[in-house]
Amino acid sequence: MSLSVNEGVDVKGIVDSVLEAYPEKSRKRRAKHINVLEAEAKDCGVKSNIKSIPGVMTIRGCAYAGSKGVVWGPIKDMIHISHGPVGCGYYSWSGRRNYYVGDTGVDSWGTMHFTSDFQEKDIVFGGDKKLAKVIDEINELFPLVNGISIQSECPIGLIGDDIEAVARNKAAEIGKPIIPVRCEGFRGVSQSLGHHIANDCIRDWVFEKTEPKSDFVATPYDVTIIGDYNIGGDAWASRILLEEIGLRVIAQWSGDGTLAELENTPKAKVNLIHCYRSMNYIARHMEEKYNIPWMEYNFFGPSQIAESLRKIAALFDDKIKENAEKVIAKYQPMVDAVLAKYKPRLEGKKVMIYVGGLRPRHVVDAYHDLGMEIVGTGYEFAHNDDYQRTNHYVKEGTLIYDDVTAYELEKFVEAIRPDLVASGIKEKYVFQKMGLPFRQMHSWDYSGPYHGYDGFAIFARDMDMAINNPVWGFFKAPWDAKPAAAE
Repeated sequence: MSLSVNEGVDVKGIVDSVLEAYPEKSRKRRAKHINVLEAEAKDCGVKSNIKSIPGVMTIRGCAYAGSKGVVWGPIKDMIHISHGPVGCGYYSWSGRRNYYVGDTGVDSWGTMHFTSDFQEKDIVFGGDKKLAKVIDEINELFPLVNGISIQSECPIGLIGDDIEAVARNKAAEIGKPIIPVRCEGFRGVSQSLGHHIANDCIRDWVFEKTEPKSDFVATPYDVTIIGDYNIGGDAWASRILLEEIGLRVIAQWSGDGTLAELENTPKAKVNLIHCYRSMNYIARHMEEKYNIPWMEYNFFGPSQIAESLRKIAALFDDKIKENAEKVIAKYQPMVDAVLAKYKPRLEGKKVMIYVGGLRPRHVVDAYHDLGMEIVGTGYEFAHNDDYQRTNHYVKEGTLIYDDVTAYELEKFVEAIRPDLVASGIKEKYVFQKMGLPFRQMHSWDYSGPYHGYDGFAIFARDMDMAINNPVWGFFKAPWDAKPAAAE
């Protein structure tokens, strides 16, 4: 494969042309968020984690989405109250396919929606009494619930309700942890601050106020999976590999996870972080307070799986290192079969990626393993250190875009003409109507898992199914359609 992409394409000229649509001030601001990767660059050369420009169609979410929708929501044995008007909870209800094992409504509540359903009178007179009543009703109706989180929506912060006082009083009354999360959507510039707030609440309201379970017995091989939300079963696929090399997974944060697993985490020997952006804060805290090392791993595609398994094993003894090599060898015939089937059908195909969290870099080598080229990638809510971590994944000439607007992404795709767009649900139907193959890379388009060796087989099948689907022969992209003859 070439060491550069977009050869023969004036990508910088494309960027300048697209930005010409903006007023001068907005054009200068957006130009700082878009770059073409140069050889030997130390980072991707874009600004990030800055407030979106008013008036553009940003694809970001809010702090509430980052806390409730990402970090807290998948914890299955707790009930998460969307505290405020019904809409925020409704639109974040079971949208991310966080799989879990349990009896819904009995000991697990991941796909249920709980809201305090604020009305006008609650805005005027406050909602603390209503929140206390909601907690009482939850404890009565669902006695097996192990804890409750209060996920604040915008009005709570605006009217000054004291959710912390309610949480302390009701926790003492019912004898269960109640965690107030100040994740009002107006905080910060994107869902990223919601991740940080959620991490801080785990630190302050779980680690500081609870203890590991008394029956927990530590071993030298205890690890955690942090920042894997088990979308389509991803965390299960990762757990299989870690257990096969001889490690014991004592906690999953937070897909298919429990409150007890959070409480037990300070007993781990190593914290393994999948989504660095959403969970690096709590990992750094545990490194400082409990002396638990952490590392970011990547189980997308066989190249990164093997590299990550070896790096993880290097933190343990020779037995784990030997097991890692055995596991890699065990799955090599499967990898060879997948590549033999799909690589000839996908090799040379161009992909543009735009998602959040970690996937704009983590999935890159999974595409490379199939012989595909990444010609553009970017994040919704990345920070500077995410782009520093992206640099070694992508090649010279790659178009990098941060917080790309709907207009910019559409025009970039029209100009570069990739064979596949890998982005989110908001973008899916725009590009499909343009005649372009598309995969929804937030929740795997109702497929998955994509982690692990088994997941790579599904990933390869899905990319082939998208690109080589005969449906694309029935209509054309705008640049291929001939204009209708004038009458």
